[in-house]
Amino acid sequence: MENQPAENQQISKKKKISWGHLVIWIVLILFLIVLGLGLLRSQEGPIGINDASPNFTLTTFEGEIIKMSDLKGKLVLVNFWASWCTPCEQEASEIEMAWQSYKNSDKVVFLGVDYVDTEPEARAYLQKYHISYPNGPDLGTRISQSFRIRGVPETYIIDQNGLIQFVQIGPFRSSSQIQSVIDSLLNQ
Repeated sequence: MENQPAENQQISKKKKISWGHLVIWIVLILFLIVLGLGLLRSQEGPIGINDASPNFTLTTFEGEIIKMSDLKGKLVLVNFWASWCTPCEQEASEIEMAWQSYKNSDKVVFLGVDYVDTEPEARAYLQKYHISYPNGPDLGTRISQSFRIRGVPETYIIDQNGLIQFVQIGPFRSSSQIQSVIDSLLNQ
């Protein structure tokens, strides 16, 4: 009878160890599932021509909330950039010049998505290049992940029906290149 409390303690320890192992296995399995889903998504590659645009929400540096779903019926240029990106600097003025041609149009919207950056550097970049179209940070890289971008700069032009019609990997060379693409899509 004296051994009974010692036996109960040993059984209790075994139960605690079993629960501990179970929790570790559950965490490990969940980690592997998340990792597997990430690998599957990365193998999908970037989104491309005629793919539906991801439905995203961009909160600009000024606090304006822009939802892609609210832009249906408009041509939308989405540019991914970062203040630390030298090729982004090469195209910044070109995109702004193109924006100046369309800013009074109710048919075209430009959006800048700041990728993996700090707000002070991003704001300095926008000021340096006199960028006036709406820009905001990609908090948690949610927007760039939905587009499955490979780097910056990358630009997507989305038609009035929400389909991607043009993808530019790397910097645009001129504002006329941008305008040519937009004008041809507007005239379809």
